[in-house]
Order: sequence, then C-alpha cells, then structure tokens
Amino acid sequence: MRKLMLALIASACCSAFALNVSAQQADQATADAVIAMVKAQWAAEIKDPTNIAEQMKDASDDYTEFNGDYATRLDGKGMNSRLAEATGKATGKTVAAEMANPKVQVYNGNVAILTYNYVGMTQDKDGKTEPSRAKSTRVYVKKGDKWLLVHANFASDPAPKQ
Repeated sequence: MRKLMLALIASACCSAFALNVSAQQADQATADAVIAMVKAQWAAEIKDPTNIAEQMKDASDDYTEFNGDYATRLDGKGMNSRLAEATGKATGKTVAAEMANPKVQVYNGNVAILTYNYVGMTQDKDGKTEPSRAKSTRVYVKKGDKWLLVHANFASDPAPKQ
C-alpha cells in the first residue's frame, strides 16, 4: 500500500511538472508571437508609412488607445487608422524602431499584456535624425486562433536630465 501511495504521489508530481513546462512553453510561444506582431507593424511603417491597413492589420475593430498626443482615449480601429493616415503624410519618417525590456504576461492562454520601452529614430525631410522614446503597453486577446491588439497606451519617456 505504501509503495502504491508513493507511486501515485510521484506520478502526480511528474504530471504537474509536465503541465507546468507545457504552460511555460505555450506562454513563451505567445510572447514570441506578440512581440513579432509589433516588430512587423514597425517594419511595415518603415517600409511604407502610408500603408495603414498593413500597420493596423492585427488591431481589433474595437481597438482603443491612449497616447501623449491626445487628452482622451481614442476609440475604434477606424479612428486610429484615420489619425495614422494623417500622421503618415508628415515630412518626418521612422527609420529605426527597437523594443527594449519587453515583458509579456499571459493570462488563461487568451490574454497577453506586452510592456516595453520603445527606442527609435526619426528622420526629417532634410535628412536630420532624432531619437524617439516611449513607454508602451499593449493588450492582446486571442479571438479564435488569432491574437488581436485591443488596447495600447503609449506614454512619453523623456531623456534623463544631465
């Protein structure tokens, strides 16, 4: 009886360990997918700042956003796309975009929160470059088999005072 109990306990521990490893692997796959989506969005912006459809392809129709340019929440993929189209006509363009300190938190396998520091370079019409920085949070929800961006918060990240 004692050997049977030990065998059952050992089996339960091994099963729990295997489930934990499996969940960690799924969470890492989600983190990799979410980060790749953001980098693809940036690459699309660098390639063609006017192709908003490509940049917003992973956003949900009910996407919302907070950012430092507006005092209110921006509601809907349509509104955000129209504002992005106007921004895409600006004389400056993004020439480099990187993600520092990314962290993805996955909940129940269908919600992922990505936080990171954005570091990039913009170039004006005369060729002068300027660094750009931001603190960012993006929230993704899995709908069916696709991850969709449902909310983002982009805040300024001023350079430290010297």
